[in-house]
Amino acid sequence: MRSLLPLCSVGLVLALTACSTTEATDDYSSVPLTIWADEERAQAMRTFAEAFARDVNRRVEVIVVDNEELRASFLSAHSTGLGPDLLVGPHDWTGELASAGAIVPVGLEEDDAELFSPGALAAVSYDGRVHGVPYATENLALLRNTDLVPQAPDSLEAMVATGTELVDSGAVDRALSLQVGEEGDAYHIHPFFTSAGGYLFGEDSAGDPDPTDLGVAAPESIAAFELLAELGEDGSGVLSRSTDATNATSLFASGAAPFLVSGPWSVAAVQEAGLPFAVDPVPSFAEGDPARPLIGVQSFFVASGASDPDLAEKLAQVFLDDPELSVILYEADPRVPALDEALEMLTEQDPNLEAFQRAGEGGLPMPAIPEMEAVWSPFSQASADIIGGAEPAEALAEAERIIIEGFDEQDSGA
Repeated sequence: MRSLLPLCSVGLVLALTACSTTEATDDYSSVPLTIWADEERAQAMRTFAEAFARDVNRRVEVIVVDNEELRASFLSAHSTGLGPDLLVGPHDWTGELASAGAIVPVGLEEDDAELFSPGALAAVSYDGRVHGVPYATENLALLRNTDLVPQAPDSLEAMVATGTELVDSGAVDRALSLQVGEEGDAYHIHPFFTSAGGYLFGEDSAGDPDPTDLGVAAPESIAAFELLAELGEDGSGVLSRSTDATNATSLFASGAAPFLVSGPWSVAAVQEAGLPFAVDPVPSFAEGDPARPLIGVQSFFVASGASDPDLAEKLAQVFLDDPELSVILYEADPRVPALDEALEMLTEQDPNLEAFQRAGEGGLPMPAIPEMEAVWSPFSQASADIIGGAEPAEALAEAERIIIEGFDEQDSGA
C-alpha cells in the first residue's frame, strides 16, 4: 500500500521517520511498511519500528497524523486505495474500521486472551474476530495524596467527606479534582455515573453493547444524574466545570486537592512535583453499584490494503514472541502494557502500573461499536450542564435526541 495522504484531508502534521539501522538497510525490502500514529504516540512508534523492522527484515516508517484527523484520514485513504500498512489508535475505533472493511483480523484467537490484560482482546474484537493487537491499556483510578489522606476511602461519600474536611480546615482548596469543563467529559464522569446506576448501552445476548438499548435518558440514568447533581455547582460544589483538562492534574500535583480521578498519563507530572501519592480504585457510592471506569486499549490495526498480505499474522506473532517490544513501547510512552509478561517485567520498576490495572478490574471496555461516536459529545455536554445546575431529565432527553439523530446519519451514510 502506498503511504500517501488523501488531498482532501486538512490539518495533518506529517513527520516521516525511517526506522532502521544504517548497516541493515541494504538487506531490507525496498518498499517500507508504514505506520500512522498521532503525535502523542509517535516517539513510542519510532522506537517500536526500529525493533519491529529487525524482526520482519523490512524497513518501517512512521508518519505522524494529527489526532483529530487520524481516523477520518485512514478511512478516506482506505476508500481510495491509499494509506498506511499499520494504524495505531484506541480500540473503540474497531467497530467503525472493521465494518468499513478498512482493517483485517490479526490472527489472534480467544485462547490468546489469557496472555493479555482481562478484556484486552475482547475490546478489539468485532463480529467474533480479533481485529487489533493490543499493546497498552489505560483506565481511570484515584490518585490520593498520602500525606493528607493516609488511607484509601471506602466509598465516594467517605472521599467527599474527607476532602470537605480538608477544605474547611484550609489544608486544600478543592475536595476533589475531576475534570469536567464547560463541554463535559463522558470518560471521566463514567465511573460515578455507573456507580449511581446509569448506563450508556444495554448488552445483547453475546454481552456486547446493544445500540438498540440506549440508556442515556433511561430512568436509571436520570436517577444517577440526580444523585450526581447533588455534588455539582448547585449542590456541595465538589464537582465543578471550572476543573477541566488544563488544570485537573495540576490541582492535585500542587497540593490544592487531596484526590484526583485520572489515568496513568497524570503520574509523571505528580512525580515531578514530588508529591507523595498512592493509586487506588475509583470509589463507589456506599449504596450504589461498582464504579466502572471505561477501559481503553491502545492497539495496532492492520489495513486491509496493506502491502504485505501476511503482515497481520507477522505482527501478532512477533508481538507475542518478544515482550521486549512492549517494554520498548512503555519506556518511550509509559502506559500499562496489555501483554501480561511485559507487565510483570515492568511492575518492579513501576508499581503504579499494577495499581492502575487493579483499578481497572471490573471496568467496562469502551464500546467499540460505530454508534459510540455519536454518544460522546452530547452525553458529555449533558453531564456538564447538569453539574452546572441543569435539570437532569431535560438535559439527558436532549442529549438522547441528538444521539439518535447521529445514529440516523450514520445509517444513511451522511
